[in-house]
Amino acid sequence: MPRYAANITLLFTEVPVLDRPGLAHQAGFDGVEVLFPYDHGTPEWKTALGGLPLALINTPPGDWAAGERGHAAVPGAEEAFRSHFLKAAEVATALGAAKIHVMAGCAKGPEATQVFAENLAWAADQVPELGLTIEPLNAEDWPGYFLNDFDQAGRILADLDHPRIGLQFDLWHAARIHGDAQAVWQAHQARVSHVQIAGFPNRGEPGGGGFDLTALFRDLDASGYQGWVAAEYRPTRATVHGLAWLAALKARDRLIGGQG
Repeated sequence: MPRYAANITLLFTEVPVLDRPGLAHQAGFDGVEVLFPYDHGTPEWKTALGGLPLALINTPPGDWAAGERGHAAVPGAEEAFRSHFLKAAEVATALGAAKIHVMAGCAKGPEATQVFAENLAWAADQVPELGLTIEPLNAEDWPGYFLNDFDQAGRILADLDHPRIGLQFDLWHAARIHGDAQAVWQAHQARVSHVQIAGFPNRGEPGGGGFDLTALFRDLDASGYQGWVAAEYRPTRATVHGLAWLAALKARDRLIGGQG
C-alpha cells in the first residue's frame, strides 16, 4: 500500500512551517515532504517532525529572486550544483528523508542534457543509501526550466538506467504539460518512484480534472508500489476541512487490506 505525505510547504499554511508536521500527523498523514527545508536547522526540524517520516526534499534552488531554479542541467554551474546537492544530502541524511528531488534549473539544448545526466550520475554516487528523483515542471509556471516534458524525462532516465534515479510523477504538472495526465501515467508509470497529487484545473484538493484517481491506485496496487503519494496542492479552505479525499483513500486501503 502507498503511504500518504502532506507537502507542508503548500498545506497547513495556517500555522508556521515547524508546526505543520504535527498538524499533518493529527490529520491522518503518514509523513510529510518539504520543498526547501533550509531556513531552519536540522535540530529544529527533528523536533518538529517528532519521528514523523520525511518523504522528500528538493535540492536548493539557488538565488530564487535572480531566477535560479536549481543547477543540475546548467552548463558551467557544476560547482554550484555539487555544493547545493551535498547540502541537500546532508539535510536528507540527518532527517531521514527517503528521496531528494534534483532540480534541473533553467537551461536548454544538448549540452544541458549531457550536463544533467552527468550531474545525476555523480549525485547518485554520493548518496548510495538515498533515492533521487527528477520532475518535469510545466513551462507556464516555470518558464525556462530545462526539464519540461515527461517524454524528455523518460529518455533521460532510460539512458541513465540507474536503479536509484526515478521519475517524480506530479499529476498537476502532467496535466499542464501534456493535457492528458492519465496517458502520461500509463506511458511512464514503470519509472515512477514518487507520486504527487492535486486537483485539476485549479490545483485544489485531489480529484476531478479527467484523471481517475481510482485507476491510479489500482495501478499502484498492481505494481506493488510501496512509495509515497504526496498531497501537493493549494487548499481551497483551511487544510483540515478539505481532507475528505484522504479519508476516502485510507478507507479504500483498509478495505483492500482486509481482503488480503
